[in-house]
Amino acid sequence: MGLDTQGAEQLRVLIIDDHPFVLQGCARILEEADIARALQSGGLADGYRQYRAHHPHVIIVDLSIKTATLGGLSFVRRLRLHDKRTPILVLSMHSDPMIIRRALEAGATGYLLKDAPAEEFLKAFHCVRQGKPYLSHEVASEIAFSDTRHSANPLNALTVRELQTLSLISEGKSYGVIADELNISYKTVANTTSQIKSKLGARSLPELMRLAIQHLPGPSGRRGKE
Repeated sequence: MGLDTQGAEQLRVLIIDDHPFVLQGCARILEEADIARALQSGGLADGYRQYRAHHPHVIIVDLSIKTATLGGLSFVRRLRLHDKRTPILVLSMHSDPMIIRRALEAGATGYLLKDAPAEEFLKAFHCVRQGKPYLSHEVASEIAFSDTRHSANPLNALTVRELQTLSLISEGKSYGVIADELNISYKTVANTTSQIKSKLGARSLPELMRLAIQHLPGPSGRRGKE
């Protein structure tokens, strides 16, 4: 692939993923290619501590770590509040254009699907570590054609926090549990839910849940009715 590995042994890469197979697999690919020393973390809180302690040159983070609520987005947004430069490569099972856009808006440098081959993973890593954006051809095509294909999706109007909250609501979780998982107050969850209802025209929580199930991507990146 012609990767420039000069000085690569000094590169520190932080990989955050709660699936040991993915975590160890990414680390092994990078280390066997003599590209970087991989730091591994199975959680967002620990990942942030490792970031503060080791100042990695590149961060690779699972978008849906721990739950299906796109928790990786919160990590990216939090990091970008005080670090605009460290490249972030998002790994995800979601190919939905709405989710991809949210990740890029949050500050991700690149977006790679988890089923990508090792060669593409290395290509994406090489690209983002130089500060260049990376989207696979498949992901770029999804975004390019999304305006006409998904223009009717009402969730396009939601913010990242609203999207995370709605995702948890669709799982039937209470406001208290949502507050704990997103590290926000109960009142914030209630206010956010009210805002979501207003944006989506939902008159009740059950109606909101039906909209979420209908329009949110499932594990395969496809919406409920597709």
